Amino acid sequence: MKPEIRKPTDQEKREAQSWPIWTKEASEFPYEYDEQETCLILDGQVTITNEEGKKFDFGPGDWVVFPQGLHCTWKIRKDVRKHYRFGE
Repeated sequence: MKPEIRKPTDQEKREAQSWPIWTKEASEFPYEYDEQETCLILDGQVTITNEEGKKFDFGPGDWVVFPQGLHCTWKIRKDVRKHYRFGE
């Protein structure tokens, strides 16, 4: 299982402006997605590693969709700030 990482459309950027913001300092921790999460990364540099050991990098300007059921480890290399939404 892997995240979808791409650049957002202009409409997606506008939509994300109304979502809450989450921030986290540089750190490393495991995370399991009980439901889908969609994010617009505003600041930071992150690498996640999934259960198969595959690494995915993302940073400012990326649109990231984490599928429900994804088990991964977050490694925040530079403090992260993102808009996020849970659910479809």
